[in-house]
Amino acid sequence: MAATRYRRFLKLCEEWPVEETKRHRDLGVFLRQRVAQAFREGENTQVADPEACDRMYESLLRIHTNYYRNKYPRVKDTNFTGVTVEDCKMILATDILKQMEDMKKGTWRKLREKFSAKKPEEDSK
Repeated sequence: MAATRYRRFLKLCEEWPVEETKRHRDLGVFLRQRVAQAFREGENTQVADPEACDRMYESLLRIHTNYYRNKYPRVKDTNFTGVTVEDCKMILATDILKQMEDMKKGTWRKLREKFSAKKPEEDSK
């Protein structure tokens, strides 16, 4: 039965899209890593709690297939701010978030990082 669970999770991972704009923060990438950790021995992995594993799979499948979005359709594809889905995706892209973080830095810190031989992460240690 563990082999069937493993194959179902693999199929879900194959179907789950990877969003390139969210490097190191994408749910699809995280899901693939967790499945690889959970099923280290592939089909031979012994599942400690089969019921919990099945519940997790069913939950992820409902997210992937937009079960609740289809069950409870929305009148408009915006939120209370009026921002569209496309705008939210653009704002949450890794590159845009990095640019916003750089804008928050003060002039002195920018200059120090630019001319410092050490990386900024080393300064904080």
